[in-house]
Amino acid sequence: MDLNATKHIVEAALLAANSSLSFDRLVDLFTARKVEVDRAALRKALSALAEDYADREIELKETASGYRIQVKSSAREWLQPLFEERAPRYTRALLETLALIAYRQPITRAEIEEVRGVSVSSNIIRTLMERGWVRVVGFREVPGRPSMLGTTKEFLDYFGLKKLDDLPPLAAIREIGPESDPQSDFVDELATVLAEAADVTLDESATEEAEAAPNVVPIHQSEA
Repeated sequence: MDLNATKHIVEAALLAANSSLSFDRLVDLFTARKVEVDRAALRKALSALAEDYADREIELKETASGYRIQVKSSAREWLQPLFEERAPRYTRALLETLALIAYRQPITRAEIEEVRGVSVSSNIIRTLMERGWVRVVGFREVPGRPSMLGTTKEFLDYFGLKKLDDLPPLAAIREIGPESDPQSDFVDELATVLAEAADVTLDESATEEAEAAPNVVPIHQSEA
């Protein structure tokens, strides 16, 4: 099978899928039809597809779970009226908490509170876990053995990341500690950077208890 034919089948599969498709899953599509496809050739087809979208408002994105075709952030505002759900809005408190978990994991709730300078609402932790973005990864060997929190593959997928190293670089996060000013602009920067990574909106007026439901705008999403 030539490159164009392979590329067109891959494109059709990604458009039809409801979620990211792993590289092995794409290989299986050809195997199921008893069509041999070289893995290197399949990677070339994916690269060619990405190049095809370079000047368009859609893109091929590789996340932790695989590949997906999605609308570029530059076009999302134009498409929002097509969907009844409102654009994703998150409180600064939630994004600050999630950002600290992402950059400093594994981290305990007490350590998050120490950096932020305020208590972390149980509702925030529960919300992050219910959305599948955060999980308990272990227990700190100190009195009380508090839970240590870390991010999940679902977190990477939602924020369009293949791995944690793809997070926007913040060298200072490695050095922040108890001696840092918890009310400094640094924690605000964390929340802003994470919001920009997923092209979501910081809702400065919302309370910690009023978190909006996530709303991703995939290329193949249909109207409700």
